Amino acid sequence: MSAEVEKRTLRKVSMRIVPFVMLLYFVAFIDRVNIGFAALTMNKDLGFSPSVFGFGAGIFFFGYFLFEVPSNLILNKVGARIWIARVMITWGLISGAMAFVQGSTSFYVLRFLLGAAEAGFFPGIILYLSFWFPARQRAAMTAIFMAAAPLSTVLGSPVSGALLEMHGLMGLSGWQWMFIIEAIPALILGVVVLFYMTDRPEQAKWLKDDERNWLVGTMDAETAKKAGTASHSIWRGLADLRVIALAMVYFGTSAGLYTLGIWAPQIIKEFGLTSLQVGFLNAIPGVVAVIAMVLWARHSDRSGERTWHVVSACLLAAGGLVLAGFAGTVIAVLLALSLVNIGISSAKPPLWSMPTMFLSGSAAAAGIATINSIGNLGGFIGPAMIGWIKDLTGSFQGGLFFVAALLVLSAFLTLVLARSQRNTAKAEAAAAAAHR
Repeated sequence: MSAEVEKRTLRKVSMRIVPFVMLLYFVAFIDRVNIGFAALTMNKDLGFSPSVFGFGAGIFFFGYFLFEVPSNLILNKVGARIWIARVMITWGLISGAMAFVQGSTSFYVLRFLLGAAEAGFFPGIILYLSFWFPARQRAAMTAIFMAAAPLSTVLGSPVSGALLEMHGLMGLSGWQWMFIIEAIPALILGVVVLFYMTDRPEQAKWLKDDERNWLVGTMDAETAKKAGTASHSIWRGLADLRVIALAMVYFGTSAGLYTLGIWAPQIIKEFGLTSLQVGFLNAIPGVVAVIAMVLWARHSDRSGERTWHVVSACLLAAGGLVLAGFAGTVIAVLLALSLVNIGISSAKPPLWSMPTMFLSGSAAAAGIATINSIGNLGGFIGPAMIGWIKDLTGSFQGGLFFVAALLVLSAFLTLVLARSQRNTAKAEAAAAAAHR
């Protein structure tokens, strides 16, 4: 009977929560990286050099960094429903305001404010999923949620490319129409969140009594099991060396992800294609990545292995970036970008399953936000370095190699962290045996 209740409950929770948070992340990611498509015409209109554009695109993550931890702690206190609604409405307003950028200063200010507004969304959803799904299902659910990022590339790229063709309508440029139209879903969904989202399993009136009791009992049991070993305090979550190590691992994957999101359209554009053609071609790598990341996360959950699932994915992405640096045809570039997409997307779900293995409560909220905020600074370093090196050398190659090196470093740090964890576990086991 318990197995039947478990299956029924998890199916109902999955259907209620996962598609909705996927939709939210889909919209968030489009608003975060549509700057890459805007650049196809905006940079010329406003006279932005590659280094100015790279810095402005990346400064988003400074705002994100500064406000990420406080935002996630507020979410943990007031609940996901109110806080996610606040996040979405403010980022929608600022994203739409990007249409009225006049020069580099307003570009930098609005990108910074967009990062500050969106801070707390991604780690908030990761934390939210940990309230609803037992640990053994978490990587798979996280993967499905995170599939919204490559999906936003698949579906959003052709849309962004098409919106750029609206140039001149009502006196606005195509890139201005793109920012305005793509900001609207965030504003609408911010209101929907207030009526649809449920903060905790205890409040889920859409579950039957036996389903709700099973879920609350299961999640409470997991929390109790971690009580002896997991960190709970905010400061432990911030200062835990494992959190800092995971943040540095995430740094490399973020550099890779936002190199793709922000620069891939311009890399493809170099082959003399129209904005609409770039939009359709940029969607191809994302299709493969969505399938790969879900299968990879399921394999990680079934095997219970996290380390090598992160390491091998990071190395695949690094190899793809190196290939992209040498590619001389559109087909070769698309193949290389597909490898990068697969690697980056597949590394993240098993990586995000690691923090809640040793953190819970406020420590989990602080720790997850710390990993995301520090790690996402890679989203500044990667795109900014590519722009700077492109200005210096006239080529994307050096920048792509730089980001590939960051991903190799991420793979190495994951192995170091895993070895440290094993040594700690052995020492604790030996100490326990000695006291028997």
